[in-house]
Amino acid sequence: MRQAGIVVFGSGLYAPETAATVKRRGGEMVVQDGPFPETKEQLGGIFVIDVPDLDTSLEWAARGPVDVVEVRQNIPALK
Repeated sequence: MRQAGIVVFGSGLYAPETAATVKRRGGEMVVQDGPFPETKEQLGGIFVIDVPDLDTSLEWAARGPVDVVEVRQNIPALK
């Protein structure tokens, strides 16, 4: 992806046990040490790429070395 010039940003993440989770409860923000407990999946890292459409992003995702890749469009920045 870097050689193709489409990488905007990429980074790995520390292990889930190093996380803090922020939740809204009754209008208050509550911080919990550790990952959100209701999930079995772990986010290992992210790549932000600049491609023209969803089909192109799916083609790049399929080239990855892992079995599952979640692909999402980013929300455009406010101007």
